[in-house]
Amino acid sequence: MSRSLRVAPGGSLSGSLRVPGDKSISHRAVMLGAIADGVTEITGFLEGADAISTMQIFRALGVRIDGPQAGHVTVHGVGLHGLRAPAGALDCGNAGTAMRLLMGLLAGQRFGSTLVGDESLSKRPMRRVAEPLAAMGARIETREGCPPVRILPVEALHGIRYRLPMASAQVKSALLLAGLYAQGETTVIEPATTRDHTERMLGGFGVTVRRDGPAATLRGGQSLRASAIDVPADISSAAFFLVGASIAPGSDLLLEHVGVNPTRTGIVDILRLMGADIEVRNERVAGGEPVADLRVRAAALRGIAVPPELVPLAIDEFPVLFVAAACAHGRTVVTGAAELRVKESDRIAVMVDGLRALGVEATPTADGMVIEGRGERAAVFAPGAVHAHADHRIAMSFAIAGLRAAGELMVHDAANVATSFPGFEVLARAAGLRIEGHSQA
Repeated sequence: MSRSLRVAPGGSLSGSLRVPGDKSISHRAVMLGAIADGVTEITGFLEGADAISTMQIFRALGVRIDGPQAGHVTVHGVGLHGLRAPAGALDCGNAGTAMRLLMGLLAGQRFGSTLVGDESLSKRPMRRVAEPLAAMGARIETREGCPPVRILPVEALHGIRYRLPMASAQVKSALLLAGLYAQGETTVIEPATTRDHTERMLGGFGVTVRRDGPAATLRGGQSLRASAIDVPADISSAAFFLVGASIAPGSDLLLEHVGVNPTRTGIVDILRLMGADIEVRNERVAGGEPVADLRVRAAALRGIAVPPELVPLAIDEFPVLFVAAACAHGRTVVTGAAELRVKESDRIAVMVDGLRALGVEATPTADGMVIEGRGERAAVFAPGAVHAHADHRIAMSFAIAGLRAAGELMVHDAANVATSFPGFEVLARAAGLRIEGHSQA
């Protein structure tokens, strides 16, 4: 079934809201809870399609999981070596995080498994994970570097010291999870800081992970102890409202209980450099992760050259940052973001096409984009239709663009929004976005 979003022009965002739980943390909570000793209680779990795929996979691997019920999930851990061979292929749906992390976790098992995904995921690169895992002794087969991924049984892995050729939290996490099943130590060295949810959560489950500058090291064979996980609201989902309230005149919005892990706050740092009015309130710690309430008010944004060191810290938020750049005064230049080309879609190409269709001058580069902001205009975007190419973040980004459009926007091929943000339309309407969804068989 296809789905389109119709957005009427104008409006502002106000009030207070809490976006769904963090997808990255939800994935990891189920994974680590499954291989821990004891029962892990998860609250704030993201009940989106991607995280549900991870739950279903671990059920197929012999783990009892109760829920989700209003964000509450109970995982009855089977221990480090308690997973069972699945009866069939393990379907990751659209969840690239699930597939890449599972490659590491399953690489050291004494049974084989096959990971499959939907049409979009089946085009995404997996060699970047398979190759370093092979250096650890894993036996992994792909279809020209893409899914399906066949993982053959092994007796044991061995630790390695691996320098990542690109900044990728998913590859780093996959190798650390494989390191749990490896003899000796596994060290992963990052070229730039990426999200550290895996390291933090491993520590919460009793696993010692040493940090030495850009290097993370763990010793194989450590057992995990069940833990309670309180999943904060996902800053990647909050990003749409951070941008929306920044660009829509008269907006004043409070986003509650947002995860503000410093490896994820690139969106806030970049928007502030552009002149956004974002106030961090009530900072605290929940489940080992820093959280806070974010108040954002409308502001006149300006174009900037995005600092390269912030790019990995906001990689998932760039589609909506491109919308912010279109609404800024002057030119915005993004470099060092080649990873955007291998997400759920080629996010550079798709955003350029959509921005141009709405009258914005956008030029793609190999690793980023140049956008000529139109912030001096009340209506930045011309009326029209864009295609999200089944990419949830593209769809929601262009929905937010409606706040500064001259007429109605139609966003087609938007059915995958629920993979990361179930209830987006309802929450956005409550905040003031004039949005309606339409499904077609």
